Formats: sequence, C-alpha cells, structure tokens
Amino acid sequence: MENELTLKRFIEIRRELGHTQAEFAKLLGISSTTADIERGRTKLSGKVVAELLRQFNINPLWLFGGSDEKYLETSRTSVIPKVVTVDSADNENMVLVNAKAAAGYPQNIADTSWYHQLPAFDLPIPEFRNATYRGFQVEGDSMLPNLRPNDWVLARAIEHIDYVTANKMYVVVLQDAVLVKKIEKRPNSNNITLVSLNETYPPYEIKPFQIQEIWEVSSKLTFNLDATTETGLLRQLQQSMEELKQQVGQKKN
Repeated sequence: MENELTLKRFIEIRRELGHTQAEFAKLLGISSTTADIERGRTKLSGKVVAELLRQFNINPLWLFGGSDEKYLETSRTSVIPKVVTVDSADNENMVLVNAKAAAGYPQNIADTSWYHQLPAFDLPIPEFRNATYRGFQVEGDSMLPNLRPNDWVLARAIEHIDYVTANKMYVVVLQDAVLVKKIEKRPNSNNITLVSLNETYPPYEIKPFQIQEIWEVSSKLTFNLDATTETGLLRQLQQSMEELKQQVGQKKN
C-alpha cells in the first residue's frame, strides 16, 4: 500500500496534465486504467515511476515525499563554453563577439576555426584572472537603462544553470540567438524565465535544453559618455512627470 501523500501526488500529476485515468494509463504503459493505483490497491511500480521521470521530469523523491522539488532536470545541460581560445603563450584570452558575429555564434559555437576570425585580447586586471571571459556587443534597448545599444559586456563563463542568481545579468546563448537578460527560475517550474530590464519587453519562458552557454555579466564598456546627458535626461523626465501630474490634476477638477 502506497502512502497517502504518494497517491495524492500521483493524482495531482494526472490532473495537472489533463488526462483521464484511462489516458494516463496508456501513456504510462499500464493496462486499462490508473484507478487501482489511485485507490491504493495496486503498487506504484518502478516502471511507472521511471516513465513519470522520463516523460514529465517528475522527481521520484518528490513523488514519495522525500523532496519538495517536483521536477527534475534530467538533461543536466552543460552550459560550459564549447570552445576556449589561447594566445601564442598558451594563456587563455578574451574573444570579442560583435553584433554581426553574434548572428552566427549559436550555429558555430563548437567550431574552433570560426573563433579565429574574431578579435581577442588579454586584460591584465586581477578581476579577469582565473576564469574564462568573453566580450559580447549589446544589441537593441531591452536592457535599458543599464545597457545601451552597442555597449559591450564582459562576461564570465558559468558551468551550470544552478549557479545563476536573480540579481545579475547574463549573456544567454540559445540555439538561435544571443541575448542579454536577467534569468529567473520559478519554484515548481522546469522552465527558465528571461527578463528584460526595459519593461516594454515582456518576460518569456524557455526550456533549459534550449540554452547552449551562459555567461555572467561582470562589467561593461560604453563609448557614448557625456557629462551632461544623464542629468539632462533626468531633468527632462522629471519635468514631463510634473506636467503629466498637473494635467491629471486638472482633469480631475
């Protein structure tokens, strides 16, 4: 006899996936129906547990009450850089991927010869030692105000998606795009949420297996520094807000 929590969780999965007892039985390779399992008459076999893991990423430990993590990322996708380049003295160097190169980066990610066409340099600053770094050019305005179009970010390779934190920015290399985003992992979800700082861009979800590499942004290079721009823009913005408030106030009156 299974414990009540296991039966409850088994039923919860079936209902969440929207299957009848007969449909779920067919998916899991059980004859006719899951009714006997759900009533506790038939033992939950190892084969069924394995199918739940294989098809739906259900964590067996969660099923039996030994974990709060419902889903298990079975692919354990490695996001380590596929290629690392070195200089003539065999020291690792920093490759720069400009906006044009970024378009071909996902397709050529494991092609060593492709990297040789990209500029690379060594930055002799302590912060850039003992790790693999890469430079990426920022496209578009989805990370305003922190990153402007055509800025460069210098980012450190990370080994696994588990090392991602919610308060950092990342270069995420998907199968077809290179994006700079914040990364959020929602509880009880196997998906990854990519978030822009510019709120006009809505967040969107992807699956972990869509990610090829992740680089944690550690610094940026910006070229349009202007001593007056920032405060000037801020003043304009404050002025516009004041005018807007006045207009709203007048309409209320």
